[in-house]
Amino acid sequence: MRPKKHATHAVYDLKVHLVWITKYRYKVLTKDVGKRVRTLVRQTCDAKDIEITSGVVSKDHVHPYISYPPRLSVSEIVKSLKGKNLS
Repeated sequence: MRPKKHATHAVYDLKVHLVWITKYRYKVLTKDVGKRVRTLVRQTCDAKDIEITSGVVSKDHVHPYISYPPRLSVSEIVKSLKGKNLS
């Protein structure tokens, strides 16, 4: 069992498994594009104090399993990850 994380007035262990898929499941996340998506996801998670427990960038989908602090909501995390990667 992993140790729980501590905030000022809380002990937490929040995890979520995110999945997003390319339109029509086109296989566009290959070679350099897949590497760039992986880099952007890591940079965004590092900036927001999100730990990537595991994850995969496949040819047609991305699914990270992340641990996040309670000050962030899942919708904020998804907006920041997808917004950063789509721009």
